[in-house]
Amino acid sequence: MKDSSIATPAKFTDPFVTAKGETRARVALSDPQTIWFNTGTLCNITCVNCYIESSPTNDALAYLSVEDVLSYLDEMANLDWAVREIAFTGGEPFMNPQMIEMARVSLERGYEVLVLTNAMAPMMRPAVQAGLLHLREKFGDRLTLRVSLDHHSGENHDAMRGKGSFVRTLLGMDWLRDNGFNMAVAARSLWDETDADARTGFAALFQDRNYKIDAQDPTTTVIFPEMDETVDVPEITTECWGILHKSPRDVMCSSSRMVVKRKGEAPSVVACTLLPYDRQFDLGPTLEGAAGEVALNHPHCAKFCVLGGASCSA
Repeated sequence: MKDSSIATPAKFTDPFVTAKGETRARVALSDPQTIWFNTGTLCNITCVNCYIESSPTNDALAYLSVEDVLSYLDEMANLDWAVREIAFTGGEPFMNPQMIEMARVSLERGYEVLVLTNAMAPMMRPAVQAGLLHLREKFGDRLTLRVSLDHHSGENHDAMRGKGSFVRTLLGMDWLRDNGFNMAVAARSLWDETDADARTGFAALFQDRNYKIDAQDPTTTVIFPEMDETVDVPEITTECWGILHKSPRDVMCSSSRMVVKRKGEAPSVVACTLLPYDRQFDLGPTLEGAAGEVALNHPHCAKFCVLGGASCSA
């Protein structure tokens, strides 16, 4: 008979061993390619199951400034890193009044720039449009806008983002199309359809609206697995790499870091774009200091990155 007084250890509690006592997998920053900047958690809308809880009132992550971004770009110039891409996420990045300038200084340093946006009202303000047009004219294809389009149907998209949001997002995408911007799409795998069916639906939408986005390319039409921390997922051990035929280099914390500015604090570097609030993934104020190994000690590490195979980078 099982002794009920002996509790089973909880998963994802010890950074070194799993609940079963096996060695937890760890990932080193082996090939830094993308540095993310979270521009702040404020957003013009509130979405169902937003992993970062962005909303018109959540300012838990404060606005980054141009000076914040420049300090990290200066640090990168002195590191032996082959960073290719600077990426901006939120919240809604175009809520940040310095978004255009942050993109500009990054492009001027020679990086590719990726901006995640819902392509709604903040992006469509005349001053933002003028700034984007200037960046496109000067830097061309090195700037990409990845639009959050949860599903290829308006009904499903609006169920996540509010009535009428699908139409407003498509209007923003139409403007990007008409002005020659590189576009990508970020979708969600919430619905009962296969990956192939989802991509077929997006392909039809893109063709209908003449969007130059490849629905079959997982780097331009990114379909993210849903991130529900209440779902039971296996912990990733060192043995899993061989069992799953994967490498630590396949996980995004091997190639990226993200800068955040928590309200009332100085900017800091975190291991993962998905975990800005979990202090165990805070690696300190500098990029150089954030180059160490990361323990895969969160359900997102398993479901999203290792088992889901997703990546936020382009």
